[in-house]
Amino acid sequence: MAADMTELLDDLQAEHADLDALLVGADTSKPSAAAGWTVADCVGHLWFFDREATTALRDPDAFRTNVEALLANPDGYMESTLEQARALGDDLPATAATQRNALLDALRATDHGLKVPWYGPPMSPASFATARLMEYWAHGQDIADGLGVVRRPTARLQHIAHLGVRTRGFSYAVRGRTAPDVDVHVALTAPDGSQWTWGDPSAAERVEGSALDFCLVVTQRRLLDDTDLKVTGDAAGEWMQIAQAFAGGGTTTDPARAGLPTPG
Repeated sequence: MAADMTELLDDLQAEHADLDALLVGADTSKPSAAAGWTVADCVGHLWFFDREATTALRDPDAFRTNVEALLANPDGYMESTLEQARALGDDLPATAATQRNALLDALRATDHGLKVPWYGPPMSPASFATARLMEYWAHGQDIADGLGVVRRPTARLQHIAHLGVRTRGFSYAVRGRTAPDVDVHVALTAPDGSQWTWGDPSAAERVEGSALDFCLVVTQRRLLDDTDLKVTGDAAGEWMQIAQAFAGGGTTTDPARAGLPTPG
């Protein structure tokens, strides 16, 4: 395993632990902030795609067959993910924990120079692990919002912010568009008060504010107008309206999330 994967996988494992802590004593039948999903459904979603991620790492051909099933019937495939998770009943927490540990093992054993197939473009194992961390954090936010719990932001947001910046082009491509050939400088304040930056500091197009707000926007957990992000320039503004750090078809933030408080 690449040396730089060790810290990343430790952070992924820490994100798992934070989700577990969030669920202690929780009523998982309560609705989450994800439309139509309970808290348990969010956990089931993570379990299902951890299983698919493990398959992608260990048996890429089998995973590609699963992708073909998705392409043939996207709505049916997504419904089946919930049905399979719900069928686990009370066994879901233990099954999900076992599966995510299997994924960590698969990530540790994977040649870091390989490209891993997924529902979007193939990724390096490091990017793949980052994407899973992002999913745990984002769906953890759905759960926290549903339970009325405020989570403390951590330095792990840097992984998600980096993914959010790197997926600017993807946010356009998934809509059949091309991102403007204009650099956007991103300057974010980390939870500890330090600065994280991407892009040319002299660029006129800019996104500035807290790392937490940026991560909430690029994972479509908050509407841009409900954050304190400062967005300067047409290209930056357009990007923030369609930003999408996760795989799948082009989506935008659910308007039902309007007015949700900024956590942290």
